[in-house]
Amino acid sequence: MEYAYRVVNVFTVDGDRLSGNPLCVFEDGGGLGPAAMQALARQFNLSETTFILPSDEATAAVRIFTPTYEMPFAGHPSLGTAHVVRALGRGDDAVTLEMRAGRIPVAASGDDWSLQARPPRHRAADLTRPQLADMLGLAADDVLDGARWVDTGSEQLVIPLRSADAVRRCKPVPELLERLACLDDTGYRAYVFAETDEVDVRARFFFRAATLSEDPATGSACANLGGWLLAASRPPPLTRTIRQGDEVGRPSRLVLRIDAEGRIFVSGRVVELGRGVVLL
Repeated sequence: MEYAYRVVNVFTVDGDRLSGNPLCVFEDGGGLGPAAMQALARQFNLSETTFILPSDEATAAVRIFTPTYEMPFAGHPSLGTAHVVRALGRGDDAVTLEMRAGRIPVAASGDDWSLQARPPRHRAADLTRPQLADMLGLAADDVLDGARWVDTGSEQLVIPLRSADAVRRCKPVPELLERLACLDDTGYRAYVFAETDEVDVRARFFFRAATLSEDPATGSACANLGGWLLAASRPPPLTRTIRQGDEVGRPSRLVLRIDAEGRIFVSGRVVELGRGVVLL
């Protein structure tokens, strides 16, 4: 059997086609079971690989796999998969994707795509600033109060830092991440950020794949940052531009918007890089 796929880059910067976060999208996963999907995600070894399926409730159903496990929701796979769904003629500039986390509305203006995240849930992180600093390889003074677990579809530990320089200097300790930022057997998920002014944010996202990994652009964490800002009583509406990925050589730009009703939107540009076929 032949299975067609496309490779897209999501959250690209200033026309650079090799920026942003790469994603593999299988155009039709109908003939594939979960084990085969997982094996293909491991084969491509990107942060996520998605599989488009038919849906009675949405424009398309989507399953999302990292190289080691399936995810209920992720941001850059939502935008990148919506881009492919439209390119296949299965939707227009407004599509709804059915995921394990629920239905996610995604809309486009040209190749700029925006998703509406689910309403956030949050809870305080029972961790001290020195514990967080040790986990991140920083001084305690680099860490601000207010770390929270936030969930708009994928729960993550969101940690505010004092400066963009502190974000840059993070050298996470995997053993401490495993102990302090781990929710389940899928591993730890920690998002650090610093507000550099009233508009711009510098961020990094650390997670466990086979080893410690760093994501170049994390739409789900960007949405969770929106939940963090609401929990911190930042009055909407507001917009932030998030700079991520520089430390791993994949500069990325994400736009976070919270409207007057408190709804969270994450946006970025998607480009198709290539296509191919897998023979199984």
